[in-house]
Amino acid sequence: MKTAQEIINNPFINKGTAFTLEERKALKLVGVLPTVVQTLEQQVAQTYQEFQKKVSDLEKRVYLMTLFNTNRTLFYALMSQHVEEFMPIVYDPTVADAIRQYDELFMKPQDAAFLSIDHPDEIEEALKNAAGDRDIRLIVVTDAEEILGIGDWGIGGVAISIGKLMVYTAAAGINPNQVLPLVLDVGTNNKQLIEDPLYLGNRHPRVRGEAYYDFVDKFVSTAERLFPRLYLHWEDFGRSNAATILEKYRNRITTFNDDVQGTGIVALAGILGALEISKEKFTDQRVMVFGAGTAGVGIATQISEEFKQQGLSDSEARARIYLVDKQGLLFEDTEDLTEGQKHFVRQRAEFDNASSLTDLYHAVKAVHPSVLIGTSTTPGMFSEEVVKEMASVVKRPIIFPLSNPTELAEATAKDLIHWTDGRALIATGVPSAPVVYNGITYNIGQANNALMYPGLGLGIIASTAKLVTQTLLSEAAHALGGIVDTSKPGAAVLPPVEKLTEFSEHIAIVVAESAIKQGLTREKIEDARKAIKAAKWYPKYE
Repeated sequence: MKTAQEIINNPFINKGTAFTLEERKALKLVGVLPTVVQTLEQQVAQTYQEFQKKVSDLEKRVYLMTLFNTNRTLFYALMSQHVEEFMPIVYDPTVADAIRQYDELFMKPQDAAFLSIDHPDEIEEALKNAAGDRDIRLIVVTDAEEILGIGDWGIGGVAISIGKLMVYTAAAGINPNQVLPLVLDVGTNNKQLIEDPLYLGNRHPRVRGEAYYDFVDKFVSTAERLFPRLYLHWEDFGRSNAATILEKYRNRITTFNDDVQGTGIVALAGILGALEISKEKFTDQRVMVFGAGTAGVGIATQISEEFKQQGLSDSEARARIYLVDKQGLLFEDTEDLTEGQKHFVRQRAEFDNASSLTDLYHAVKAVHPSVLIGTSTTPGMFSEEVVKEMASVVKRPIIFPLSNPTELAEATAKDLIHWTDGRALIATGVPSAPVVYNGITYNIGQANNALMYPGLGLGIIASTAKLVTQTLLSEAAHALGGIVDTSKPGAAVLPPVEKLTEFSEHIAIVVAESAIKQGLTREKIEDARKAIKAAKWYPKYE
């Protein structure tokens, strides 16, 4: 039997003051807890009251993480009642501050796994130690090279994996006892970290090339062997590695890259939602993506795949997509193109003025896209001049400034509404307040990946899907894009985060049904709804 200290220090089984008198007797907890026995509901009320006393968002985060480290059930019971309020605290944007101060704030590893490229022979031992006797179904792994909009933060990026898994559980009911946050410590190119005496990771430049990919491969093969029902989620890998890793494993294991695929699915869902409002055809759209990094190429790829799902050929699909980066519109002879970018380059012969298309305004003027998406992390680039040029030709321009945090956004929703006389259909990468213009209240959808990946993950895990196919992703995007209220002016193109738990379950059912229909399941699953119900975890004391 575990000792009293082992029980109350284990967040997966600790109930704190909710242990009954009978449990206290049986578990030898008499005298190690305050006298009063509380219900979970009383604990939730008490902890929320304490949370509200915290002044800064970072202080609130530290409080919540302490609760997370102490009592997992109580943490999720509290978060489930305040998902919209807590998400910016446990994840973006406050997690960025926590990552910058990871070494100073470090108290506990929060049940994460830390794999060092300097000790590849310890991968199996490390995974076993971190998992213990838990049946791991979901790993969120990062190498922390491109964290949000703040770049390379080394081992501190593990907070991204932890935060993602919190949202998985709070939004979709993924069992927290079956998840494992993980960081691949392959070094860092952040000089500030290497020179910081408090830094907790490997103090050398990032390992590249064959040694890096061998390390990743050893991690994948070991994790797959130890956890045979694993769903592997990649997060915040660098531009040079993210797509390469996804392509290597996507047709071999159950895997998903949130930056490449998740961002693309949510952007696609936003477009589909906008077209529900405008009543235009998807295959008539001309799409321009400004910022051709991992996220931008991922969005272009998902949109291209949807064009093909709706009947266009590969060349026809690519012909409707334009990538613009710091060099301007990307052409076949643009230098230093990534593999992902090469798929969407244009021919100079398409334009009479190709040499002048070196900035966003001239690219918009030449193409007149009906959809403009920003993933550039360059603030203010969707200027009044750019937007009015687009809107001069397009009746209902679809404009998504998705860069975050707020100070990096390409435009504000308020400006976009005013510059287009209320015609723009908008989604932003950060929460945006409603905009009142000419007596109409415009609700602004947030293209937050959390709208998609929790429900997607629950559907995949519950259905025991072997692969994450393009058909499955397309059906998930349509499920999200279809949750749009088109009955009144000013409707948002995406559902609100406040209803995340409701539509996450809807998406999960659609995904599970798609996996069953495609014959992708490891186990014989016939009823998607029944499988989802059986897989969901609820924050209640056993």
